[in-house]
Amino acid sequence: MPTDPTGAILPASTQPTLPRERLILHDEPDDEAIPLDVCIVGGGPAGLATAIELARLVKADNDSGDGIGEVEIGVLEKAGELGGHCLSGAVVNPRSLLELFPGLGADDLPLRGPVTKEAVYLLRERGATRLPTPPTMRNHGNYVASLCEIVRWMGEKAEEAGVNVFPGFPADALLVEGRAVRGVRTTPSGLNRDGEPGSGFEPAGDILGRVVVLAEGTRGLLSQAWYEWQEVGSENPQIYALGVKELWEVRSPLDRVIHTLGWPLPKDAFGGSFMYPLADDLVAIGLVVGLDYRDARLDVHNLLQRMKLHPLFRPHLEGGEMVEWGAKTIPEGGYYSVPERRHGDGIVVVGDSAGYVDVPSLKGIHYAVQSGIEAARAVFKALKRGDTSAEALAPYTEAMDGSYVMKDLETTRNMRSAFKSGFFGGGIKSGLMTLTGGAFPGGKISVAEDAAEHKTLDPRSEDDLDPAPDGTLIFSKVDAVYKSGNQTRDDIPSHLLTASDVPDDVAEMYVHMCPAGVYERDESGLRVNAPNCVDCKATDVLGPRWTPREGGSGPSYRRM
Repeated sequence: MPTDPTGAILPASTQPTLPRERLILHDEPDDEAIPLDVCIVGGGPAGLATAIELARLVKADNDSGDGIGEVEIGVLEKAGELGGHCLSGAVVNPRSLLELFPGLGADDLPLRGPVTKEAVYLLRERGATRLPTPPTMRNHGNYVASLCEIVRWMGEKAEEAGVNVFPGFPADALLVEGRAVRGVRTTPSGLNRDGEPGSGFEPAGDILGRVVVLAEGTRGLLSQAWYEWQEVGSENPQIYALGVKELWEVRSPLDRVIHTLGWPLPKDAFGGSFMYPLADDLVAIGLVVGLDYRDARLDVHNLLQRMKLHPLFRPHLEGGEMVEWGAKTIPEGGYYSVPERRHGDGIVVVGDSAGYVDVPSLKGIHYAVQSGIEAARAVFKALKRGDTSAEALAPYTEAMDGSYVMKDLETTRNMRSAFKSGFFGGGIKSGLMTLTGGAFPGGKISVAEDAAEHKTLDPRSEDDLDPAPDGTLIFSKVDAVYKSGNQTRDDIPSHLLTASDVPDDVAEMYVHMCPAGVYERDESGLRVNAPNCVDCKATDVLGPRWTPREGGSGPSYRRM
């Protein structure tokens, strides 16, 4: 049964297990396997930073006269174009980008503009109270940006440095020998709904690497499998939030970065919203909610639609046009959820797949870039020595553990966990943590994984009804998926692994949880519209498992 004796839903009880047997393959590579020195899985900021820094180190070494020689570096990206699956708020600390490109200044980077004004509000349903900006959320010196634009620019820099970038190539499994990772197998394309070869069929291919770098982003599937296979743990399990974001072309400029707490979230849910100016006529708006919420009917997409009616937001959006929509999960566990090691024989894990995100400051991009820099330095030294064992790659984990990244995460180590006790209690505790530099409460606050948190189908009142879509301010999930630029074929095989018999209450939870309308309930039970999926990974946290599908599927973000 999926419920405990009190009737509460336990997501973990109907979640399929991680399909490790199909993700960790002890197969011999095929005869046409492509050999690389370094195979990077994921063309986001962490993966591209790894490639760029490694190419720079190789060139400098060869220019010195006693060089390592040619090093083949390849980046595999599942989206059809670089940046197509990248989504963030985003307010960016340029620190790591400036380290990656030492000859450039902040004005040379693909950033939209500096943060000059900011405000934080506590929302009520019909009003707002401005709050003092918490120290962790002060953004002077940071820049508003589009993560898509950053990634495309970094991709150009990588290719200029001689890196091979392969968009449209998802990695389906790790190829291993003993305990060592030796490469990846890509996902086949052109399969029909039944999984049989159709027109345009291309079989899976093997790509070898002396080192494989997993830069898969949030909730990386191969990263999960490798951690489990190698029994690499962390003091707390990783926990996640779901963020839903819209871009609006507006009539008048927004002059500041805005963050909010409170409404429309219930008091036992953690999260908040943002509104950022990207240009005089372009605004980003979004809502982020921790997936440990209690109400199984909580719907992040619909809460965002309701929030746009609030007097803080509505005047900025009315008369404008929603031009892009997207959704993505965010690792929120912080310091205690970072795996004890992020290296092994022939492998390192970087970026969001390693959990380098600081929730109190709403930052992760510069941490991802920094992890790529440190990974490249360790990989270069290992290649130079001709030894890519776990021992040779251990300096990557050591460098990150001694870096400003982990020092930042340590300072805020219990802040997200503090909100498990509720919004107001968490606010008091986090304030004390800020005042004491993280020393309060003196130890680790333990948390359970999100799927182990019980949920209940709370009754709905008329006040809880979601606003009806009008196509101008309020949008349905179907309309939203269209605005994501979804490129998925209608007759593609389902990439979502669901339990064989999903009870009605759990199915209803899936319907509300998914921001893209992938799940529906009808008389026959749960219905899965897999082509709608935008790869946000929310269901992979609480329900059906996400697996890779053919390259180019999913969203095609342009300015997110």
